Amino acid sequence: MRRCGECGSFEPAGAPACGRCAGLVDEIVEAGWREFMRAEFGAAQEPSDVRLVAEMVVDEPDRHPWRVVDAAYDRLTCGECGGRLSRGPASCSACDLANGFRYSAIEVDRPGVPPGNEHALRVNVAVARRPDGVSASEVLMRRLSLPLLLEGRLPTNAQAQATKALVQKGAGEHEVAAFIHREWGSG
Repeated sequence: MRRCGECGSFEPAGAPACGRCAGLVDEIVEAGWREFMRAEFGAAQEPSDVRLVAEMVVDEPDRHPWRVVDAAYDRLTCGECGGRLSRGPASCSACDLANGFRYSAIEVDRPGVPPGNEHALRVNVAVARRPDGVSASEVLMRRLSLPLLLEGRLPTNAQAQATKALVQKGAGEHEVAAFIHREWGSG
């Protein structure tokens, strides 16, 4: 794990407020998209072709890895709010609907991580990328967990519940981060 030069958090725990960390969270998704496009279509595609591929992916999210689905939504514009489809404000019904469909995408744990790590990573990435409609305490817990999840760690149910209880008691960012790194392990 490394510290972000902009916010001082372990990367990418500063997302969504820190631009650098937010970019690193987006890169988790973008790397999956680039790999998919290279494997399926080879050379660089025209923007109109990329849009068609994105539309195809979101029409069948259950046939694609979550990173590909999330990236496909990023390439489409919401007709209701005008933002990236699925990432608009919680009041946007079209984005809310798309955000729900993203969870039918495929999750495959990376080699060497405990079963369920990819699901936890996916949920935390989704919260960091679309914090609207989620409580500030939930965003805090999810974003501070990202560095450890990326490292391949996964809390036990007891550790996750203890973390949530600490956050619900009003613990601050530094206290929660220290707890997560101590209890979930960082080395």
